[in-house]
Amino acid sequence: MNYYIYILTNWNNKVMYIGVTNDLERRIYEHKHKLIDGFTKKYNVSKLVYFETTTDAYAAISREKQLKNWSREKKNWLVEQKNPNWNEIEL
Repeated sequence: MNYYIYILTNWNNKVMYIGVTNDLERRIYEHKHKLIDGFTKKYNVSKLVYFETTTDAYAAISREKQLKNWSREKKNWLVEQKNPNWNEIEL
């Protein structure tokens, strides 16, 4: 099974959310359609700009925690390595 660590942002890339899931398509759908109350619904965060894949659930959770502790500058750098224009990634 694959696990995904992902980064979402809002329309102007000012708000950032980091999450982990075992079904990225379903989870992005939930964010886009505001099906779950919380941060992403409140701040309209649903633009997928980055994700990583692993087959190890513990590694995915560990990586999510690591990224959440990074500075905003370092998170921006990570996104820009794979997605320099912060384009929405279509699944």
